[in-house]
Amino acid sequence: MIPFSILDLAFIVQGAKPADALHHARDLAQHAEKWGYNRFWLAEHHNMPGIASAATSVAIGYVAEGTKTIRVGSGGIMLPNHAPMTIAEQFGTLEALYPGRIDLGLGRAPGTDQRTLRALRRDPATADNFPQDVLELQAFLGEVQPGQTLQAVPGGGSNVPLWILGSSLFGAQLAAMLGLPYAFASHFAPDALYQALEVYRERFEASEQLSKPHAMVGANVTVAETDEEARYLFTSAQQQFANLFRGARSQLQPPIDDIESYWSPSEKAQASRMLTCAFVGSPETVKRGLSAFIRETAADEIMVTAPIYDHAKRLRSYELLAEIRDSLAAEAGQQDRATRTA
Repeated sequence: MIPFSILDLAFIVQGAKPADALHHARDLAQHAEKWGYNRFWLAEHHNMPGIASAATSVAIGYVAEGTKTIRVGSGGIMLPNHAPMTIAEQFGTLEALYPGRIDLGLGRAPGTDQRTLRALRRDPATADNFPQDVLELQAFLGEVQPGQTLQAVPGGGSNVPLWILGSSLFGAQLAAMLGLPYAFASHFAPDALYQALEVYRERFEASEQLSKPHAMVGANVTVAETDEEARYLFTSAQQQFANLFRGARSQLQPPIDDIESYWSPSEKAQASRMLTCAFVGSPETVKRGLSAFIRETAADEIMVTAPIYDHAKRLRSYELLAEIRDSLAAEAGQQDRATRTA
């Protein structure tokens, strides 16, 4: 069965502080490690009152320090916001401290709005340089060449594995051309999912890092003991999307009994489209949905996010999801054995 991983945004829930969100992120990573998740990624977002992972490399270090075996990384670093050498130094440092456990997922979007981008002292046009910046970053993380005068220290020779993140054909094409693993943001932008996966797989060229395509797909997953409880918990995510359309940036809100009274028909339509790859319900309900999703995408890995207000409920959701993963793996093993003996 394919591995399951976690994308966490260090959600700041209503009434809490960023420190609470970061403590909860590390606690979730510690539990995820115990439950057999493959990776724990944090994402770069700026000027977001509900997200505490803006200083992404710092947050990654905090999580990595509290764990032992799970891979920790970025999902992702928005490379147009940074000089490649700076990111090489940051992730080279992380790799030096936590060897063999650091991933570097890279995105082309700014992770914020234009006004905040100006506050970051970045030119929006720098996104056009993304392919060249990826290559420059890769060179800084690669083996130091004789006579090389410009080095990332730490960083040179660390070979931190790079990932290309995306929600369009551009990222798929670039990941294929460079022979890098590809993570598609279907947890909030699913429209081009199947076309992007097809492009990535058809055009993939083997590289030193990767000999064959590796596609990870994102999903929103909320699991509870019953369908009703899971749908109730999921209203926090639905409110978050409705607020996004309203231009209202807020902390993650508590769940509500009636989401229909919260959003307008147009907000519901937009949110439902963005949340096409959301699996919400009891373990049996989510298992059916995820099984079909994995079969349809032929994904090599699933990256799950869960904007659940109550930390204990969020932990329970991921615990139940780990049980679903193991059940799917057992069924896949039985099918393989049956096929071999047929």
